Amino acid sequence: MAHDYTIRFTMKTLNGFHPMCDFYLGNNPAMSLSLFSQLEGNGEVSESDILHVDLVEEKNGLPVDVKIKRCTLPELGRNCCHIAKELFKYRNLEQGG
Repeated sequence: MAHDYTIRFTMKTLNGFHPMCDFYLGNNPAMSLSLFSQLEGNGEVSESDILHVDLVEEKNGLPVDVKIKRCTLPELGRNCCHIAKELFKYRNLEQGG
């Protein structure tokens, strides 16, 4: 059974981390892991972080964090641009639509 993958940006609030935006990647685990590994950030996350980027896999209808990185606001912006560019290439050039 194929699982869906999403890259989710979250920010810390008084009530914990909350989603800011999601990029739906589809059901290709290799492409999803490859794209996430290209993103800027640091894999050493802590409670004091403000921004996270998460690779989320949906299993049986429930989201499961696969990998998490902390990032800065400038990194978040560059990551969004990179994800949009790579998804465009993947969906239009590599995958064939």
